[in-house]
Amino acid sequence: MPIIVLIALVVFFTSLNPNFMSLRNFARIAIAASPFLMVAIGVTFIIIMGSIDLSMEGGVALSAVIFCFAFLFFGGTLASGGWVAIIAALGFGAAYGALNGFIHAKLLIPSFMSSLAMGFVGIGATVLLTGGGIVRIDDDVFRMLLTYRFQGFPLMVYVAVFFLIVGILIQKKTILGRNLYAIGGAEDLARASGVPVLKTRILAFSLAGFYYALAGVLQVAKLGQAESVTGANLMFLSITAAVVGGVALWGAIGGVVNALIGVLIVTVINNGMVVIGLPDYIQDGVLGLLVIAAVILSTNRSAVKFVK
Repeated sequence: MPIIVLIALVVFFTSLNPNFMSLRNFARIAIAASPFLMVAIGVTFIIIMGSIDLSMEGGVALSAVIFCFAFLFFGGTLASGGWVAIIAALGFGAAYGALNGFIHAKLLIPSFMSSLAMGFVGIGATVLLTGGGIVRIDDDVFRMLLTYRFQGFPLMVYVAVFFLIVGILIQKKTILGRNLYAIGGAEDLARASGVPVLKTRILAFSLAGFYYALAGVLQVAKLGQAESVTGANLMFLSITAAVVGGVALWGAIGGVVNALIGVLIVTVINNGMVVIGLPDYIQDGVLGLLVIAAVILSTNRSAVKFVK
């Protein structure tokens, strides 16, 4: 059903404006979706486990700022050693996520509360590091992630596709992926079966943090800068996309491909409203209504006994 919803949206917006169905517009959709998809993949791993992560806005912003500072420290260009900043940012994101998971799992704090607090910590640390300002990156080689195109799409889209495939492989082919579904399905049974629940939870949040940091790097490539609002709105959009795509909030249902479909649905809605010329001041309201409609159409509610 989510695929049908996606096709219906494309047909609907194309009927209102034929320019929607163009390579240039599809490239715009892909650019907007790339960082967004990385965040949605990260939170999908957490939702599969039956938990929730609300730290992504802080994680994305802080990782992006750390990347920019490290990039400038190593010369301000990829050729001078700026590539080390990418490794540093991704490593920091994984550590940030691991700390988030440790606070939740080891200290037995509900995931929504611990992750929300970590998100505020990330935003606060970002403001502290930047002084409330903006950190800019002017390296043309790094910005080629956005400016250089192959087959009509910028390089950052192919980076996102690569890590999408990595996410699918982690979900389907690794012990960690299988353990996430086991915990999401029945944590007590998983523990009794020998699944290391604490370790798995921390690893899942660390993996999510890695993807949030990757989103931060792609945001810098797209915008050329980082600040405290670099991850703004990603919490609502990423969780919405996962649910719209078919990832069940109660765990063990859905996966990375579902997150991809959900991201495309939400991005197409956003892009379509711009293409048809909908005024900015009503786009958020329309997006909310369309998301509700998409969830209704894409969720098998007959299988749901209750909603938490």
